[in-house]
Amino acid sequence: MTSSDLVIRFCEEGDLEQVTAIYGRSVLEETASFELTPPDLAEITRRRAAIVEKGYPYLVAETDGQIVGYAYAATYRSRPAYRHTVETTVYVDPDAQRGGIGRTLMDRLVEECETHGFRQMIAVIGDSAHIPSIEFHKALGFTYAGNLVSVGYKHGKWLDSVFLQRALGPGDTAPPERA
Repeated sequence: MTSSDLVIRFCEEGDLEQVTAIYGRSVLEETASFELTPPDLAEITRRRAAIVEKGYPYLVAETDGQIVGYAYAATYRSRPAYRHTVETTVYVDPDAQRGGIGRTLMDRLVEECETHGFRQMIAVIGDSAHIPSIEFHKALGFTYAGNLVSVGYKHGKWLDSVFLQRALGPGDTAPPERA
């Protein structure tokens, strides 16, 4: 696949069956998510609607009519002082990984978040042993912000949560433009 074959666009409801399959596979086989049971299409539809209704970007990567990855930004915390900070999510179909899809999705997500005036981006990596994901985020300008030890239990082992952070636009060097 060449980068010209890849289209990054806003997620539509018709994409959610494939998004549900990508996420479900990750839930069952990996430790990126601490969910134990994959949510069904109705739940993924509800989650996407809640994100989009709040004005956050929700993107998909498509090639040859197939959704091969997705990324979105959402509320980091619900208290008002956090309103300029987003938490990111990115998943790429395991059969399509290592081809630049995740990077292309995240580059566009950063761009969209900056356009919306967000100032900080938080990535929460499930499992400190997930070095490829940590290195992926560092290559995108994220820096290590902390580690919560053994806060999840999945696939017969205790898992950490690793926090990485990246400034958006002027970050904390100036007050936000919107209240």
